[in-house]
Amino acid sequence: MKNFYIICSILLTFSAFSQNGETVQFIKVMEGNFVKGDTPYRFAGSNYWQGMNLGAPESGDLQRLVSELDQMESLGLKNLRILGASEADAEMKFAIHPALQTSPGVYNEDLWKGLDILLVEMAKRDMTAVVVLGNFWTWSGGFPQYLKWSGSGDIPYPQEEETSWKEFTDYSKQFYSNAKAQKMMDNHIEKVISRVNHVTGVAYKNDPTIMAWELANEPRAYDEPVPFRKWTRRMSALIKSLDANHLVCLGTEGNTANGDAGVNVLVDNDDTNIDYITMHIWPQNWGWFNTENPAPLFQSTLNLIDAYWAEHERVAVLLNKPIVFEEFGIARDQASFDPEAGTLWRDRIYSHFLDKVVHSIANNLPVQGVNFWTYSGEGRPERPGEFWQKGDVFTGDPPHELQGWYGVYSNDNSTLHSIEEAARKIND
Repeated sequence: MKNFYIICSILLTFSAFSQNGETVQFIKVMEGNFVKGDTPYRFAGSNYWQGMNLGAPESGDLQRLVSELDQMESLGLKNLRILGASEADAEMKFAIHPALQTSPGVYNEDLWKGLDILLVEMAKRDMTAVVVLGNFWTWSGGFPQYLKWSGSGDIPYPQEEETSWKEFTDYSKQFYSNAKAQKMMDNHIEKVISRVNHVTGVAYKNDPTIMAWELANEPRAYDEPVPFRKWTRRMSALIKSLDANHLVCLGTEGNTANGDAGVNVLVDNDDTNIDYITMHIWPQNWGWFNTENPAPLFQSTLNLIDAYWAEHERVAVLLNKPIVFEEFGIARDQASFDPEAGTLWRDRIYSHFLDKVVHSIANNLPVQGVNFWTYSGEGRPERPGEFWQKGDVFTGDPPHELQGWYGVYSNDNSTLHSIEEAARKIND
Protein backbone atom coordinates (compact mmCIF):
# COMPACT_ATOMS: atom_id res chain seq x y z
CA MET A 1 0.00 0.00 0.00
CA LYS A 2 2.93 2.35 0.71
CA ASN A 3 4.11 1.97 -2.90
CA PHE A 4 0.60 2.76 -4.10
CA TYR A 5 0.60 6.12 -2.32
CA ILE A 6 4.09 6.92 -3.64
CA ILE A 7 2.84 6.23 -7.16
CA CYS A 8 -0.20 8.44 -6.52
CA SER A 9 2.08 11.28 -5.46
CA ILE A 10 4.07 10.94 -8.67
CA LEU A 11 0.83 10.86 -10.66
CA LEU A 12 -0.26 14.13 -9.07
CA THR A 13 2.47 15.88 -11.05
CA PHE A 14 0.91 14.72 -14.30
CA SER A 15 -2.78 15.03 -13.43
CA ALA A 16 -2.96 18.60 -12.17
CA PHE A 17 -2.50 22.03 -13.65
CA SER A 18 -3.30 25.62 -12.76
CA GLN A 19 -6.63 27.07 -13.87
CA ASN A 20 -7.51 30.63 -12.84
CA GLY A 21 -4.82 30.41 -10.17
CA GLU A 22 -6.16 27.17 -8.67
CA THR A 23 -4.75 23.67 -8.96
CA VAL A 24 -7.06 21.44 -11.01
CA GLN A 25 -6.95 17.68 -10.47
CA PHE A 26 -8.42 15.10 -12.81
CA ILE A 27 -9.39 11.57 -11.87
CA LYS A 28 -6.89 9.05 -13.20
CA VAL A 29 -6.31 5.30 -13.11
CA MET A 30 -3.05 4.09 -11.58
CA GLU A 31 -2.13 0.50 -10.82
CA GLY A 32 -5.74 -0.64 -11.23
CA ASN A 33 -7.15 2.09 -8.97
CA PHE A 34 -8.98 5.38 -9.42
CA VAL A 35 -7.06 8.29 -7.92
CA LYS A 36 -7.62 12.01 -7.64
CA GLY A 37 -4.32 13.67 -6.94
CA ASP A 38 -2.69 11.54 -4.27
CA THR A 39 -5.96 10.16 -2.88
CA PRO A 40 -7.89 7.01 -3.89
CA TYR A 41 -11.19 7.93 -5.54
CA ARG A 42 -14.24 5.77 -4.82
CA PHE A 43 -17.88 6.69 -5.22
CA ALA A 44 -21.57 5.94 -4.98
CA GLY A 45 -23.71 7.62 -7.60
CA SER A 46 -26.69 7.44 -9.89
CA ASN A 47 -27.68 7.54 -13.51
CA TYR A 48 -29.19 10.93 -14.26
CA TRP A 49 -29.56 11.24 -18.03
CA GLN A 50 -32.32 13.86 -17.76
CA GLY A 51 -29.97 16.40 -16.16
CA MET A 52 -29.10 18.14 -19.43
CA ASN A 53 -32.78 18.59 -20.31
CA LEU A 54 -33.73 19.81 -16.85
CA GLY A 55 -30.90 22.36 -16.91
CA ALA A 56 -32.00 23.92 -20.22
CA PRO A 57 -32.88 27.60 -19.50
CA GLU A 58 -35.88 27.73 -21.85
CA SER A 59 -37.29 24.20 -22.04
CA GLY A 60 -36.06 22.73 -18.76
CA ASP A 61 -36.83 22.96 -15.06
CA LEU A 62 -33.88 24.48 -13.22
CA GLN A 63 -35.68 24.47 -9.87
CA ARG A 64 -36.23 20.71 -10.11
CA LEU A 65 -32.63 20.14 -11.22
CA VAL A 66 -31.23 22.03 -8.24
CA SER A 67 -33.60 20.31 -5.84
CA GLU A 68 -32.73 16.83 -7.10
CA LEU A 69 -29.00 17.52 -7.05
CA ASP A 70 -29.39 18.67 -3.44
CA GLN A 71 -31.28 15.45 -2.67
CA MET A 72 -28.56 13.30 -4.21
CA GLU A 73 -25.85 15.27 -2.44
CA SER A 74 -27.62 14.66 0.88
CA LEU A 75 -27.58 10.94 0.12
CA GLY A 76 -23.81 11.07 -0.28
CA LEU A 77 -23.81 10.53 -4.06
CA LYS A 78 -20.63 11.80 -5.70
CA ASN A 79 -20.91 10.74 -9.35
CA LEU A 80 -23.61 11.00 -12.02
CA ARG A 81 -23.74 9.20 -15.35
CA ILE A 82 -25.20 11.78 -17.72
CA LEU A 83 -25.83 12.34 -21.41
CA GLY A 84 -23.51 14.51 -23.48
CA ALA A 85 -25.39 13.62 -26.65
CA SER A 86 -28.94 13.17 -27.83
CA GLU A 87 -30.05 12.98 -31.44
CA ALA A 88 -33.64 13.15 -32.69
CA ASP A 89 -35.35 14.59 -35.71
CA ALA A 90 -39.06 15.39 -35.50
CA GLU A 91 -40.01 11.86 -36.60
CA MET A 92 -37.85 10.02 -34.07
CA LYS A 93 -39.97 7.83 -31.80
CA PHE A 94 -39.26 6.44 -28.34
CA ALA A 95 -36.58 9.09 -27.85
CA ILE A 96 -35.90 12.19 -25.80
CA HIS A 97 -37.43 15.41 -27.10
CA PRO A 98 -36.13 18.07 -27.25
CA ALA A 99 -32.82 16.62 -28.36
CA LEU A 100 -29.42 18.26 -28.44
CA GLN A 101 -28.83 17.47 -32.13
CA THR A 102 -31.88 17.76 -34.38
CA SER A 103 -30.16 16.99 -37.70
CA PRO A 104 -26.51 16.33 -38.57
CA GLY A 105 -24.48 19.21 -37.16
CA VAL A 106 -27.57 21.23 -36.19
CA TYR A 107 -27.87 21.85 -32.45
CA ASN A 108 -30.37 23.10 -29.92
CA GLU A 109 -28.43 25.79 -28.06
CA ASP A 110 -30.88 25.61 -25.16
CA LEU A 111 -29.77 22.02 -24.54
CA TRP A 112 -26.08 22.94 -24.79
CA LYS A 113 -26.68 25.52 -22.09
CA GLY A 114 -28.54 22.88 -20.09
CA LEU A 115 -25.47 20.65 -20.14
CA ASP A 116 -23.28 23.60 -19.16
CA ILE A 117 -25.54 24.40 -16.21
CA LEU A 118 -25.73 20.78 -15.11
CA LEU A 119 -21.92 20.58 -14.94
CA VAL A 120 -21.75 23.88 -13.05
CA GLU A 121 -24.31 22.72 -10.49
CA MET A 122 -22.54 19.38 -10.08
CA ALA A 123 -19.23 21.15 -9.47
CA LYS A 124 -20.83 23.18 -6.67
CA ARG A 125 -21.59 19.88 -4.94
CA ASP A 126 -18.19 18.29 -5.63
CA MET A 127 -19.79 15.75 -7.96
CA THR A 128 -18.15 14.24 -11.03
CA ALA A 129 -19.74 13.15 -14.30
CA VAL A 130 -19.41 10.21 -16.65
CA VAL A 131 -20.53 11.71 -19.96
CA VAL A 132 -22.17 9.28 -22.42
CA LEU A 133 -21.52 10.13 -26.07
CA GLY A 134 -23.79 7.69 -27.94
CA ASN A 135 -26.37 4.93 -27.62
CA PHE A 136 -27.12 1.54 -29.17
CA TRP A 137 -30.80 2.04 -28.28
CA THR A 138 -33.27 4.64 -29.55
CA TRP A 139 -33.98 6.49 -26.34
CA SER A 140 -31.36 9.18 -26.93
CA GLY A 141 -31.31 8.79 -30.72
CA GLY A 142 -27.85 7.29 -30.92
CA PHE A 143 -26.83 4.80 -33.58
CA PRO A 144 -30.36 4.38 -35.03
CA GLN A 145 -30.77 8.11 -35.63
CA TYR A 146 -27.32 8.41 -37.21
CA LEU A 147 -28.10 5.43 -39.44
CA LYS A 148 -31.37 6.98 -40.56
CA TRP A 149 -29.61 10.28 -41.29
CA SER A 150 -27.01 8.37 -43.30
CA GLY A 151 -29.69 6.90 -45.60
CA SER A 152 -30.03 3.43 -44.05
CA GLY A 153 -33.83 3.50 -44.14
CA ASP A 154 -36.50 3.79 -41.52
CA ILE A 155 -35.81 2.67 -37.97
CA PRO A 156 -37.59 -0.58 -37.02
CA TYR A 157 -38.93 0.22 -33.56
CA PRO A 158 -39.29 -2.96 -31.46
CA GLN A 159 -41.91 -1.27 -29.27
CA GLU A 160 -44.31 -1.53 -32.23
CA GLU A 161 -46.15 -4.83 -32.59
CA GLU A 162 -45.05 -5.58 -36.15
CA THR A 163 -41.33 -5.29 -35.30
CA SER A 164 -39.11 -7.70 -33.37
CA TRP A 165 -36.11 -6.87 -31.21
CA LYS A 166 -33.91 -8.81 -33.65
CA GLU A 167 -35.01 -6.57 -36.50
CA PHE A 168 -34.01 -3.59 -34.43
CA THR A 169 -30.62 -4.95 -33.30
CA ASP A 170 -29.85 -6.01 -36.88
CA TYR A 171 -30.48 -2.39 -37.85
CA SER A 172 -28.52 -0.74 -35.05
CA LYS A 173 -25.42 -2.93 -35.42
CA GLN A 174 -24.99 -1.63 -38.99
CA PHE A 175 -23.50 1.47 -37.39
CA TYR A 176 -20.13 -0.29 -36.98
CA SER A 177 -19.80 -0.65 -40.75
CA ASN A 178 -21.35 2.65 -41.80
CA ALA A 179 -18.64 5.27 -42.33
CA LYS A 180 -21.11 8.08 -42.97
CA ALA A 181 -23.02 7.48 -39.72
CA GLN A 182 -19.76 7.17 -37.78
CA LYS A 183 -18.48 10.45 -39.20
CA MET A 184 -21.57 12.23 -37.86
CA MET A 185 -20.82 10.88 -34.41
CA ASP A 186 -17.13 11.75 -34.75
CA ASN A 187 -18.12 15.33 -35.52
CA HIS A 188 -20.29 15.48 -32.43
CA ILE A 189 -17.57 14.09 -30.20
CA GLU A 190 -15.12 16.69 -31.43
CA LYS A 191 -17.72 19.38 -30.78
CA VAL A 192 -18.64 18.28 -27.26
CA ILE A 193 -15.05 17.79 -26.10
CA SER A 194 -14.07 21.25 -27.35
CA ARG A 195 -17.27 22.90 -26.06
CA VAL A 196 -16.62 25.95 -23.88
CA ASN A 197 -19.05 26.22 -20.98
CA HIS A 198 -20.98 29.45 -21.40
CA VAL A 199 -21.13 29.95 -17.62
CA THR A 200 -17.53 29.24 -16.62
CA GLY A 201 -15.63 29.87 -19.85
CA VAL A 202 -13.85 26.51 -19.36
CA ALA A 203 -13.65 23.99 -22.19
CA TYR A 204 -15.12 20.60 -21.37
CA LYS A 205 -11.75 18.97 -22.08
CA ASN A 206 -10.31 21.07 -19.25
CA ASP A 207 -13.19 20.62 -16.80
CA PRO A 208 -12.36 18.39 -13.80
CA THR A 209 -16.07 17.98 -13.11
CA ILE A 210 -15.97 15.42 -15.91
CA MET A 211 -14.50 12.11 -14.78
CA ALA A 212 -14.78 10.22 -18.06
CA TRP A 213 -16.07 10.09 -21.60
CA GLU A 214 -18.12 6.98 -22.37
CA LEU A 215 -18.23 5.79 -25.98
CA ALA A 216 -21.88 4.76 -25.90
CA ASN A 217 -24.62 3.32 -23.74
CA GLU A 218 -24.57 -0.48 -24.03
CA PRO A 219 -23.00 -0.87 -27.47
CA ARG A 220 -23.42 -4.47 -28.59
CA ALA A 221 -21.66 -6.32 -31.41
CA TYR A 222 -23.96 -9.31 -31.90
CA ASP A 223 -22.48 -11.18 -34.89
CA GLU A 224 -20.24 -8.25 -35.92
CA PRO A 225 -17.36 -8.42 -33.41
CA VAL A 226 -14.65 -7.35 -35.86
CA PRO A 227 -16.23 -4.06 -37.02
CA PHE A 228 -17.47 -3.45 -33.48
CA ARG A 229 -13.97 -3.64 -31.98
CA LYS A 230 -12.46 -1.74 -34.88
CA TRP A 231 -14.91 1.05 -34.04
CA THR A 232 -14.32 1.00 -30.26
CA ARG A 233 -10.57 1.12 -30.71
CA ARG A 234 -10.72 3.91 -33.25
CA MET A 235 -13.11 5.89 -31.06
CA SER A 236 -11.11 5.52 -27.86
CA ALA A 237 -7.98 6.65 -29.71
CA LEU A 238 -9.84 9.61 -31.20
CA ILE A 239 -11.08 10.79 -27.81
CA LYS A 240 -7.61 10.45 -26.26
CA SER A 241 -6.15 12.48 -29.14
CA LEU A 242 -8.64 15.27 -28.43
CA ASP A 243 -8.45 15.19 -24.64
CA ALA A 244 -5.51 14.00 -22.56
CA ASN A 245 -7.12 14.94 -19.25
CA HIS A 246 -10.08 12.59 -18.94
CA LEU A 247 -10.65 8.86 -18.66
CA VAL A 248 -12.36 6.85 -21.40
CA CYS A 249 -14.64 3.81 -20.99
CA LEU A 250 -16.75 1.67 -23.32
CA GLY A 251 -20.19 1.68 -21.68
CA THR A 252 -20.76 -2.02 -22.40
CA GLU A 253 -22.66 -4.27 -20.00
CA GLY A 254 -19.70 -6.62 -19.68
CA ASN A 255 -20.53 -10.08 -21.01
CA THR A 256 -24.36 -9.84 -20.64
CA ALA A 257 -26.35 -12.81 -19.41
CA ASN A 258 -26.28 -15.36 -22.23
CA GLY A 259 -23.42 -14.15 -24.42
CA ASP A 260 -25.48 -13.58 -27.58
CA ALA A 261 -24.81 -9.81 -27.56
CA GLY A 262 -21.35 -10.36 -29.04
CA VAL A 263 -19.48 -8.49 -26.31
CA ASN A 264 -16.56 -9.85 -24.32
CA VAL A 265 -15.40 -8.03 -21.22
CA LEU A 266 -11.80 -9.22 -21.58
CA VAL A 267 -11.28 -8.68 -25.30
CA ASP A 268 -13.30 -5.45 -25.50
CA ASN A 269 -11.47 -3.75 -22.62
CA ASP A 270 -8.00 -4.95 -23.63
CA ASP A 271 -7.26 -1.56 -25.18
CA THR A 272 -4.69 0.89 -23.87
CA ASN A 273 -7.07 3.78 -24.50
CA ILE A 274 -9.83 2.25 -22.33
CA ASP A 275 -9.08 3.17 -18.74
CA TYR A 276 -11.64 1.16 -16.81
CA ILE A 277 -14.30 -1.52 -17.19
CA THR A 278 -18.04 -0.88 -17.14
CA MET A 279 -20.46 -3.51 -15.82
CA HIS A 280 -24.27 -3.67 -15.94
CA ILE A 281 -26.45 -6.31 -14.26
CA TRP A 282 -30.17 -6.56 -15.09
CA PRO A 283 -31.75 -9.51 -13.24
CA GLN A 284 -35.24 -9.00 -14.71
CA ASN A 285 -34.25 -8.05 -18.25
CA TRP A 286 -32.02 -11.12 -18.38
CA GLY A 287 -34.72 -13.47 -17.09
CA TRP A 288 -33.14 -14.18 -13.71
CA PHE A 289 -35.84 -12.61 -11.54
CA ASN A 290 -39.56 -11.84 -11.61
CA THR A 291 -41.10 -9.42 -9.12
CA GLU A 292 -44.55 -10.91 -9.80
CA ASN A 293 -43.40 -14.19 -8.23
CA PRO A 294 -40.13 -13.28 -6.52
CA ALA A 295 -39.58 -15.73 -3.67
CA PRO A 296 -38.78 -18.90 -5.68
CA LEU A 297 -36.11 -17.12 -7.74
CA PHE A 298 -34.57 -14.91 -5.09
CA GLN A 299 -31.63 -17.08 -4.00
CA SER A 300 -30.84 -18.27 -7.51
CA THR A 301 -30.81 -14.64 -8.62
CA LEU A 302 -28.26 -13.76 -5.94
CA ASN A 303 -26.14 -16.72 -7.03
CA LEU A 304 -26.21 -15.58 -10.66
CA ILE A 305 -25.32 -12.03 -9.63
CA ASP A 306 -22.37 -13.30 -7.58
CA ALA A 307 -21.08 -15.47 -10.43
CA TYR A 308 -21.34 -12.64 -12.98
CA TRP A 309 -19.60 -10.29 -10.56
CA ALA A 310 -16.75 -12.73 -9.90
CA GLU A 311 -16.20 -13.31 -13.60
CA HIS A 312 -15.78 -9.59 -14.22
CA GLU A 313 -13.55 -9.13 -11.18
CA ARG A 314 -11.25 -11.82 -12.57
CA VAL A 315 -10.95 -9.96 -15.87
CA ALA A 316 -10.32 -6.66 -14.10
CA VAL A 317 -7.41 -8.23 -12.22
CA LEU A 318 -5.98 -9.61 -15.48
CA LEU A 319 -6.22 -6.21 -17.17
CA ASN A 320 -5.25 -4.29 -14.01
CA LYS A 321 -8.21 -1.95 -14.45
CA PRO A 322 -10.96 -0.92 -12.00
CA ILE A 323 -14.67 -1.55 -12.59
CA VAL A 324 -17.56 0.85 -12.34
CA PHE A 325 -20.84 -0.97 -11.72
CA GLU A 326 -22.81 1.63 -13.63
CA GLU A 327 -26.27 0.12 -14.15
CA PHE A 328 -28.62 -2.08 -12.14
CA GLY A 329 -32.30 -1.90 -11.33
CA ILE A 330 -35.32 -3.82 -10.10
CA ALA A 331 -39.03 -3.12 -10.68
CA ARG A 332 -41.47 -2.40 -7.89
CA ASP A 333 -43.36 -5.21 -6.16
CA GLN A 334 -45.77 -7.21 -8.33
CA ALA A 335 -44.08 -5.59 -11.36
CA SER A 336 -46.25 -2.54 -10.74
CA PHE A 337 -45.66 0.76 -12.53
CA ASP A 338 -47.59 2.66 -9.87
CA PRO A 339 -45.26 5.07 -8.01
CA GLU A 340 -47.09 4.15 -4.77
CA ALA A 341 -46.39 0.41 -5.12
CA GLY A 342 -44.06 -1.25 -2.63
CA THR A 343 -40.35 -1.93 -3.06
CA LEU A 344 -39.71 -4.87 -0.72
CA TRP A 345 -37.99 -7.08 -3.29
CA ARG A 346 -36.24 -4.17 -4.97
CA ASP A 347 -34.77 -3.21 -1.61
CA ARG A 348 -33.56 -6.73 -0.89
CA ILE A 349 -31.70 -6.99 -4.19
CA TYR A 350 -30.43 -3.39 -3.96
CA SER A 351 -28.99 -4.25 -0.54
CA HIS A 352 -27.20 -7.26 -2.01
CA PHE A 353 -25.70 -5.18 -4.83
CA LEU A 354 -24.70 -2.30 -2.57
CA ASP A 355 -23.18 -4.60 0.06
CA LYS A 356 -21.00 -6.11 -2.68
CA VAL A 357 -19.81 -2.65 -3.74
CA VAL A 358 -19.03 -1.63 -0.16
CA HIS A 359 -17.13 -4.88 0.40
CA SER A 360 -15.16 -4.40 -2.81
CA ILE A 361 -14.14 -0.85 -1.93
CA ALA A 362 -13.28 -1.72 1.67
CA ASN A 363 -11.01 -4.52 0.49
CA ASN A 364 -9.44 -2.68 -2.47
CA LEU A 365 -11.05 -5.04 -4.98
CA PRO A 366 -11.81 -4.04 -8.60
CA VAL A 367 -15.34 -2.58 -8.25
CA GLN A 368 -14.67 0.98 -7.11
CA GLY A 369 -17.78 2.89 -8.12
CA VAL A 370 -21.51 2.33 -8.49
CA ASN A 371 -24.36 4.13 -10.28
CA PHE A 372 -27.84 2.72 -9.68
CA TRP A 373 -30.54 3.01 -12.37
CA THR A 374 -31.96 5.50 -11.85
CA TYR A 375 -32.83 8.60 -9.83
CA SER A 376 -36.24 9.89 -10.90
CA GLY A 377 -36.36 12.36 -8.02
CA GLU A 378 -39.51 14.46 -8.21
CA GLY A 379 -40.55 13.13 -11.64
CA ARG A 380 -43.64 10.90 -11.76
CA PRO A 381 -45.08 9.15 -14.83
CA GLU A 382 -48.18 10.81 -16.22
CA ARG A 383 -49.44 7.43 -17.49
CA PRO A 384 -47.74 4.68 -15.47
CA GLY A 385 -46.98 1.60 -17.56
CA GLU A 386 -47.14 3.46 -20.88
CA PHE A 387 -44.44 4.88 -23.12
CA TRP A 388 -43.19 8.44 -22.68
CA GLN A 389 -44.58 10.99 -25.14
CA LYS A 390 -43.36 14.42 -26.19
CA GLY A 391 -44.15 16.96 -23.50
CA ASP A 392 -44.30 14.43 -20.66
CA VAL A 393 -42.28 14.93 -17.49
CA PHE A 394 -38.89 13.20 -17.49
CA THR A 395 -39.01 10.39 -14.94
CA GLY A 396 -35.64 8.68 -15.29
CA ASP A 397 -37.17 5.74 -17.12
CA PRO A 398 -36.05 6.34 -20.73
CA PRO A 399 -38.66 6.98 -23.45
CA HIS A 400 -38.29 3.55 -25.05
CA GLU A 401 -39.34 1.79 -21.82
CA LEU A 402 -42.62 1.77 -19.92
CA GLN A 403 -42.72 4.65 -17.47
CA GLY A 404 -42.53 3.79 -13.78
CA TRP A 405 -40.47 0.64 -14.31
CA TYR A 406 -37.12 1.14 -12.60
CA GLY A 407 -36.95 4.74 -11.39
CA VAL A 408 -36.24 5.55 -7.74
CA TYR A 409 -38.38 8.45 -6.52
CA SER A 410 -37.63 11.09 -3.91
CA ASN A 411 -40.10 9.44 -1.50
CA ASP A 412 -38.87 5.84 -1.93
CA ASN A 413 -37.57 6.05 1.61
CA SER A 414 -36.53 2.45 2.18
CA THR A 415 -34.58 2.25 -1.09
CA LEU A 416 -32.98 5.63 -0.46
CA HIS A 417 -31.98 4.53 3.05
CA SER A 418 -30.04 1.58 1.59
CA ILE A 419 -28.34 3.87 -0.93
CA GLU A 420 -27.48 6.45 1.73
CA GLU A 421 -26.03 3.83 4.08
CA ALA A 422 -23.85 2.39 1.33
CA ALA A 423 -22.70 5.87 0.27
CA ARG A 424 -21.78 6.72 3.85
CA LYS A 425 -19.59 3.62 4.14
CA ILE A 426 -17.97 4.31 0.76
CA ASN A 427 -17.29 7.95 1.62
CA ASP A 428 -15.88 7.28 5.11
